[in-house]
Amino acid sequence: MPQMDLEGARASLRADKPTELLELREGQWLDAKTFPYELRDPAAAEELVKDVAAFANGGGGLLVLGVATRLEHGEEVLDRIVPVDRTKIDLDQMRKRIRERITPAPRSVTVGWSDDGQSCVVFIDVPQQAPGTVFVVPAPAAKQGKIPAHTVAVPVRDADGTHWFPRTEIQRLLSMGFTAHGMPGPQALAELVRQAIADNQAHTSPPSLRVGQGLPAREREILHAHEHLRRQADLGQPTSEAYELGACVVQHIADIAESEPGWVLCLVDGQQPLAVAEPVWQAVMDAGRRAPGGGQAISAVGHPAVKDDQPVVLGTASECVDLVGGTWGPGRLVRSGSGPWRWEPHIRLGLDQTRASRNWTANHPAPQLRLRALVNWPWADTGDLEISPSRRRELAQALPISALAGAATLLSQRRGAELRTAQWESGPYRNALDAVSSSSTVTAPDGRPALSATAMAALPNPLEAHVVTCAEVLIEDAATWASCLPADFSTRLSLEEVQAVLLAAWETAADLLPAATTQNPPQMHWAGAPTVELRLSAEGPHDRPQPGLGTMIYLSPLGPTDRSVLSEMAVTITVTPALEHKERQKLLRRAFIYMAHSFGYVEADEDVLL
Repeated sequence: MPQMDLEGARASLRADKPTELLELREGQWLDAKTFPYELRDPAAAEELVKDVAAFANGGGGLLVLGVATRLEHGEEVLDRIVPVDRTKIDLDQMRKRIRERITPAPRSVTVGWSDDGQSCVVFIDVPQQAPGTVFVVPAPAAKQGKIPAHTVAVPVRDADGTHWFPRTEIQRLLSMGFTAHGMPGPQALAELVRQAIADNQAHTSPPSLRVGQGLPAREREILHAHEHLRRQADLGQPTSEAYELGACVVQHIADIAESEPGWVLCLVDGQQPLAVAEPVWQAVMDAGRRAPGGGQAISAVGHPAVKDDQPVVLGTASECVDLVGGTWGPGRLVRSGSGPWRWEPHIRLGLDQTRASRNWTANHPAPQLRLRALVNWPWADTGDLEISPSRRRELAQALPISALAGAATLLSQRRGAELRTAQWESGPYRNALDAVSSSSTVTAPDGRPALSATAMAALPNPLEAHVVTCAEVLIEDAATWASCLPADFSTRLSLEEVQAVLLAAWETAADLLPAATTQNPPQMHWAGAPTVELRLSAEGPHDRPQPGLGTMIYLSPLGPTDRSVLSEMAVTITVTPALEHKERQKLLRRAFIYMAHSFGYVEADEDVLL
């Protein structure tokens, strides 16, 4: 990791050597953004002045625009240059916003280019300001595009983040000042407010904007959409220029009632135009801002979309917003009442498996049958992940009474034997600060393993970018298992039994194991689409041909197939993993039949599954 202080970083940027900053960690004096601020977006303009004012309040620092970061040990590390297009950036507008929106205007702020011919970034250099000066900005607007005239906020830099100075601290400092100098009288306060408002409006009153301004080629189209939608939404005058955002053309519009949140006019080719309430639009942006690499939020989650029979106005009371066109795949934002928004994927089935699908398969000797559910958790909040000793103990207490243990025990009970998977031990896989593994094995009197249940979880590492949890039941040796059962009982599993084991493994991997990695899994935010991978595999010794699944499972109810020897079947479900039991059971049936069709059992029907 390179060592460089603030002055060294300033020197590198001014010498047009931006790559020298790569591998530095964000901190008190350094902040990186993958893309420049889109100043036509009111929220982005607010973020610019907040970030600059925070450095002014914190002793100075550098904002570097055009550098993607990666998360490493809970810290953001400058990872790679994302070159900035000089023709699309107006540095004078940035300087103007900084001068007009920060009070007092910080002195000697430099906004410039650093370009070595191949890597081009924008940097904003905020020098240390005069001692005792506090820099304030207009408080975040409840209504996008409206600059609050009566309220201010104080941004501060804390480690590698920018935060608002707490209201309680502002109150305390004001009280100290009033105690020392006396409380201003009502007339004096009124005059101060009038003067502050006059000064603010003299510098920050936005010029009048027209619908479509900023995109001449699309102006008529935007104007037509505005005329059409204002009959259904209370659209007033624009508060920003129109601009392109991913596949969308966007313009922020005020509500005709000043006390109400504004709107975002959203146009996408091939789709009817939408009017989206600003709070709903902001929820879409917030959901996608956690995408790896710091790309555009809308490129990750997609843009709002409606079907032909749905309203084209998504107001503040909306509880579901469908999203399409993002790299995460089709999804939606949902909430209950006025609760927080959460992104979730639309359910889809496929055959693609992740690198993690082969994790925890190096058994010696290999089992004869593996029934597995593996869940990929692309969480954004990886800094809080930890497999602590207390979480290990809680997992150890929960596994003996888990759905996985019950399903493994039931296989023997259905064959007249009480062979419980109640004694769990660490292993057989790695147990470390970033991994946990536990298993329970049913053995014959001579100690040979017959059947086992295993649960595993792993935190992100250089090969896996997210948390992975896995639960499985293994038939280690069918002959050994048969020796533990009453005579004349077959060890081949029915489709009903396979379904029950996969359901229990999914429940364990999705509902139990995540709690071993973080405090509150349901509250974690996504940085991609989660998946559940189900797999059946007939294995056996690695130096011999793999047997067919039909030797271990009764597959005949699925109908005929043109495949000769099928040793493995798998399916991947893109879905929020934690589901209600009946919903999970119904989806598993659907996924099982999809898998059967994909592996040659084209006449299989859900009726053969319970």
